[in-house]
Amino acid sequence: MRRFLWSLGLLVLVSLSGCGYNTIQSNDEQVKSAWSEVLNQYQRRADLIPNLVNTVKGFAAQEQTVLLGVTNARAKVGSIQATPELLNDPEAFSKFQTAQRDLSGALSRLLVVSENYPQLKSDANFRDLQAQLEGTENRITVARNRYIKAVQEYNVTVRSFPSNLTAMLFGHKVRPNFAVENEQEISRPPKVDFGAAPAQPAGTPK
Repeated sequence: MRRFLWSLGLLVLVSLSGCGYNTIQSNDEQVKSAWSEVLNQYQRRADLIPNLVNTVKGFAAQEQTVLLGVTNARAKVGSIQATPELLNDPEAFSKFQTAQRDLSGALSRLLVVSENYPQLKSDANFRDLQAQLEGTENRITVARNRYIKAVQEYNVTVRSFPSNLTAMLFGHKVRPNFAVENEQEISRPPKVDFGAAPAQPAGTPK
């Protein structure tokens, strides 16, 4: 009986290996690793925002709408719990993506407004924060692209025969991914041209 059980167990292991079990596990770990890096880079950006907002406020306190927009967008991002379960919940994942996209938009508007304040643009602290933000946005783009690729490989495995049978047996489902629509625009790092002349009010002679 013991030999029979051992042989049966060996047969099950061989069957799982041949049906993509190991590939699914490997792809799953790649997705988790890529997701951790995405979260790390998003958190790096979130940590920069308070200092950035305070610096801008010191030179442009009247820009309350833009400053409040960034603060609220950051708070919305922070209210979403990026738990492992989020990776398997398309609706929750979509909300997370929307919140991050809104924060990117708010930051872009903040940097555009800064063009109207030469003293702010020349402030060393602001320039350092802007450089850190742009570098972080670049790292976010890289991390997102790696995650997109990892999820694509995972989803192909859990949908392809015969590994899809193994996936169904162990409860592995297709995972949501970052939307590709407007991906190029969304992932473009916000930039400020410090050499540009300040924007002039409408009607001002050039």
